Amino acid sequence: MVIPARTVTYGNILFDCIFLAILVLLLILSKQKLALIAGVLAGLLYFLVDWGIFYHALGTRVVEGANPTLFLFWLSMSMGFTNFVWIWLWLDRDKDLLGWSILIVSGWLMVNLMAKNFFPGWGSVYIQRGTGTYHGVMALILFLGYGFLLVRNLFYGGWKGKRIDILWLLIIGILVQFSWEFVLLITGVRNPGFMPLVVDSLLETNLGLPLMFFIHAAVSEKWKQNRKNLIT
Repeated sequence: MVIPARTVTYGNILFDCIFLAILVLLLILSKQKLALIAGVLAGLLYFLVDWGIFYHALGTRVVEGANPTLFLFWLSMSMGFTNFVWIWLWLDRDKDLLGWSILIVSGWLMVNLMAKNFFPGWGSVYIQRGTGTYHGVMALILFLGYGFLLVRNLFYGGWKGKRIDILWLLIIGILVQFSWEFVLLITGVRNPGFMPLVVDSLLETNLGLPLMFFIHAAVSEKWKQNRKNLIT
């Protein structure tokens, strides 16, 4: 069984909130409205799943050293927001994607290492999540999602007359979660272990990429149509 666990301090929370505020400000100033909305909605969804399902319904989430509701809300908004802002920009094939990518990954590094350097003993919170059998369910969702994309390409010409770039989606799904997990591991936040890095990278964010592709395509098309109508 893979049991992801991590230990953070209140310094992590402080610096992360500062980083999130900077990221939000940059998204607003650069008029990345859809990426901002996607990040907020994803954070709320993460909270619903982590706090509502893992913590309350299944009892597999453990939080020691903090109020579980408040802590999991911060954690969900932090992970969900940054991950899906980044994913949205990837799906946009944004011209400044490299810059955004460096900003987000270096931000994660900064948060963890600054907290360790300046507030090493400022309270600690230990969390873990037993995976039980639901990684099997995640693997099934992953299989069905990418299988559906393949069927669309084989028999329906992809999406809107264009083949779906499955490799591109796979790279996004694996790389975003891998980057997050790798930063946690090398900064000492994640307990040492190779399996959480591999399994989480393959499953946890990646399983949502097929659905995210269709949401992004539909929303982006509608957004462009509305802007065109406003201009004309």
